[in-house]
Amino acid sequence: MSSQFNQSQNAASAADKSGRARMLISCPDRPGIVAAVSHFLYEHGANIVQSDQYSMDPEGGMFFIRFEFDLNDLDRELPVLVEDFARVADRFDMKWHTFRASRKKRLAIFVSKEDHCLLELLWQWKAGDLDADISMVISNHLDMQEMVQSFGIPYHHIPVTADTKAEAEKKQMEVVADKADIIVLARYMQIISPKFIEQFPNRIINIHHSFLPAFVGGKPYAQAYTRGVKLIGATAHYVTEELDGGPIIEQDVERVSHRDNVNELKRIGRTIERVVLARAVKWHIEDRVIVHQNKTVVFN
Repeated sequence: MSSQFNQSQNAASAADKSGRARMLISCPDRPGIVAAVSHFLYEHGANIVQSDQYSMDPEGGMFFIRFEFDLNDLDRELPVLVEDFARVADRFDMKWHTFRASRKKRLAIFVSKEDHCLLELLWQWKAGDLDADISMVISNHLDMQEMVQSFGIPYHHIPVTADTKAEAEKKQMEVVADKADIIVLARYMQIISPKFIEQFPNRIINIHHSFLPAFVGGKPYAQAYTRGVKLIGATAHYVTEELDGGPIIEQDVERVSHRDNVNELKRIGRTIERVVLARAVKWHIEDRVIVHQNKTVVFN
């Protein structure tokens, strides 16, 4: 696909969404929430085009809802809508956010030496299936530089050693500052510090090459082989200070047998990893994920 075609496709997609916005809400469940929000949007001239909801428990549980709506003259009317909605939100004790569908989120992709997850994101972005802007790729190795730059994407090589980890992370934060909304760890084999995580709460997505919470930490395929598992999988999750313990966005598995050695498990696992990570990133950039405590509600 030529870059000219891709740019035209993206421009057309943005034009289709120029008047569209999204609203994510979480609050204690009680009668009247959907009616109140729907009536409010109607009063402000919004046309609801999609609505998804979920209740943990109608009797005292949490309630989650995602609205997608069209609004004429969005630039002028959305700030008014947001200001006025505070009254509804206060009445129902809501946590809520609004997003403009046409405002693409900027991704900074971190990668080490394995390219399969990075390539999947680049291919989907090139095809127009990943509605985001990839602002940069950051790596502690040079292996993917030529390939990434062939897509016209800036590549930042920032080596990391045990002695230079703090300095390297400082450089990373300087590079992504004001240029990225989301960090995607596409098999980036370094632990992110709490200071970095604080800058992107629930906005760092990692792919872990096992079906968490099983086989946390390193060499999960070797662990799986030793245990003789019959299913292997991958997990995309938000990064928190707890290693591999953040809210899970997406998972998938593939059946294996005693005939599969560690290398076969890795080969099968790579396919699962690339698909799971791409799904999680897509759902996040489409504002389909609400984090509650250490869980997610995903309206996919």
